[in-house]
Amino acid sequence: MAASITNADIKASGEIAVGPLFSRKEVAPSVSSIDKTSDDDAHADTPYQESKNGHGNSPKNTGTFETFGDPSFYTPIEQYEGKHRYDPSFEWAPREEKKLVRKLDARICSWVCLMFFALQLDRGNITQALSDNMLNDLKMDTNDYNTGQTIFYICFLFAELPSQLISKKLGPDRWIPIQMVSWSLVASLQAFISGRPSFFACRALLGILEGGFIPDNILYLSYFYTSIELPIRLSFFWVAYQSTSIISAFLAFGILHLRGRNGLAGWRWLFALEGLLTGCIGFISFVYLPPSPTQTKSWFRGKDGWFNEREELIMVNRIIRDDPSKGDMHNRQALSPRQLWYSLTDYDMWPIYLLGLSWLIPNYPMTQYLTLQLKAAGFGTFETNLLTIPAYVLFIVQLLWWTWVSEKTDQRFLTGLVSQIWALPLLIALETISPGIGAWTKWALSTLLVGGPYVHAIIVAITSRNAGSVRTRTVASALYNMTVQASSVIGSNIYRDKDKPLYRTGNKVLIGICCYNMALFLGAKFFYMAKNSTRRKKWDAMSSSEKQTYLETTNDRGNKRLDFRFAH
Repeated sequence: MAASITNADIKASGEIAVGPLFSRKEVAPSVSSIDKTSDDDAHADTPYQESKNGHGNSPKNTGTFETFGDPSFYTPIEQYEGKHRYDPSFEWAPREEKKLVRKLDARICSWVCLMFFALQLDRGNITQALSDNMLNDLKMDTNDYNTGQTIFYICFLFAELPSQLISKKLGPDRWIPIQMVSWSLVASLQAFISGRPSFFACRALLGILEGGFIPDNILYLSYFYTSIELPIRLSFFWVAYQSTSIISAFLAFGILHLRGRNGLAGWRWLFALEGLLTGCIGFISFVYLPPSPTQTKSWFRGKDGWFNEREELIMVNRIIRDDPSKGDMHNRQALSPRQLWYSLTDYDMWPIYLLGLSWLIPNYPMTQYLTLQLKAAGFGTFETNLLTIPAYVLFIVQLLWWTWVSEKTDQRFLTGLVSQIWALPLLIALETISPGIGAWTKWALSTLLVGGPYVHAIIVAITSRNAGSVRTRTVASALYNMTVQASSVIGSNIYRDKDKPLYRTGNKVLIGICCYNMALFLGAKFFYMAKNSTRRKKWDAMSSSEKQTYLETTNDRGNKRLDFRFAH
């Protein structure tokens, strides 16, 4: 299909174009021409044209590469699925890009959010089932529930990396629907659990089949969005997560009224019907998800696909200019054992993994026990489910707000610190309240804690951005999510049955973890600031010819290159 707008049209209109790869020249200068210039001149127009983030319009803290590059250094591999649309001299208007991003949001991000809704529906409806006396029906107690959740998260955790590696080999567009259909079957079959053994078995199978789903989707979104756009899209991702909690509360309100129908408890109907809904979304995903921006043609999506030639040119070139490493692998290329080991041992990513291991814990027990806490406070089954909704609404508002603040202020870890500052006084209040406190006061404290600042989207985006290569991004997304699931295992065992109803001991532990997290957020920021400062000094001390030689000969890859800058 012919391009509707040309570079000449943009220039004639007077609109500022989103430039070619080389911001001050339409064509990259050759190496020989650089050799003939002075160092001062070379700093102005060399192939490694210095910029704030690689495309010249964002603060320096945004990370990734500080330089533009000669096509010989940044050209995608021949197998890259968008190689035929790569053009370092291509220009487009900002209005075109904005329109295209809106189209991506409607076609790609919205469906990814729907799939995440399906995940959380089957993963989270256990809390609604608890409010319908599931534990009593199965002759189980709180400790059995904790054990079941621990089994789920351990299986979920250990499935993360294998799932991500399979996704990289098969392609997320194929693997994600397979996961969804598989776990929806198990989720529906939970309607037939009869006691502790079958409960544990179902939680284990769900963990194995759902593990890796989140990093699979993050990898998929990175094919379509730039590093600047990804945090906001990930916040939509987790809005879908918490919207599920609101919608499922209303669904549970209706479905649980089926208790006694055909001799089944309400919670059995809940598992069966919500699992069926997830399965339908999974089957549609098989034909809906395109493999990449340039591979949208199909019988379902249309013979012409979703995007015309110019839109594909814009998508490919804006992605590569934002992060050239995205052209290093194609979307169905597996990692070699050596690449896997290199990514696992990338110590520059470890501060993020440490954060994943603990930052969610202060809010986690109350989130998992919210319905039980409200029931213990004297609220009925249906009141309990409806009273959880304000916490989830507050959660969504804070998620969107703080993600926006982090990008607006260009401060990721300091924004993350807010989550712990918010939680600490609430935990202290829960620890010091008298046993006779009113039900509504307990509800208010619980709601504020569950609805606290959720900075997961910010940290996930930093993981993707600081990886510096598709290889490391694939592994790092899984490893970060593994640490998050490990934190869920820890969090599931902090509130113990013998400690209820006020959980004094558990709250003391949470207060200590909260203080530790504050130090960790600050430590991660200073670590990446120090790394950037050291590299910048080395890079700035090099002459233009030395920089050119470095780019031509270095064995450094991804976030190990001297011109790579970490976001913080």
